[in-house]
Amino acid sequence: MDAPVKDRTLVALLLVLTGVTGLIDAVSYLRLGHVFVANMTGNVVFLGLSLYPGGGLSPAASAVAIGAFLAGALLGGRLATMFGGRPRRWLALAFTTQAVIIAVTAIFFAALPALVATVPLAVAFGLQNATVRRLAARDLTTTVLTQTLTGLAADSVLAGGSGQNPYRRLWSVVAMLAGAATGALLLQVTVTGVLVLAAALVALTAAGFAFTRP
Repeated sequence: MDAPVKDRTLVALLLVLTGVTGLIDAVSYLRLGHVFVANMTGNVVFLGLSLYPGGGLSPAASAVAIGAFLAGALLGGRLATMFGGRPRRWLALAFTTQAVIIAVTAIFFAALPALVATVPLAVAFGLQNATVRRLAARDLTTTVLTQTLTGLAADSVLAGGSGQNPYRRLWSVVAMLAGAATGALLLQVTVTGVLVLAAALVALTAAGFAFTRP
């Protein structure tokens, strides 16, 4: 599905979302019991590894995150189906919804058990994944870097490839690393602040899709 913004603007907005993924996965992994809310590959592996006694991994946390993520992805798919003919409204609504979910979680985070807090965050990133998937922007999934890193190596000159335009891939790695590092540092001071920052960045992305002219 075509984005209603220029290619450079699309890249910039999706890189912001990639950084947000790093921020929130820092919160979920470090404060919610070694679980991811955006990276479901990790949760599937954790679900299997939780069978190892004394490993410190919760099968319940991984299962809840996967289930909530699927619910968010279902919501994202429905929004795309309902508003796909009006891409500006669709993207603004999807990312505004995501920002609101994260912001509300930030407000009540201190009072929520870890397993309960996992649910809305995983829903938010299921929604993000489903929305970005419909956009199908090359090398910009915003949550998973396995294929990005594979492409960097496999398409390089050393591998016999063209080696052209690796910049999206490189910036995706930098954005997620910067988000995770920022989250890890800020978590030493405030969890709520990290969530508020993430919500603000997603809201900025929603505004970018809503108001930036094509």
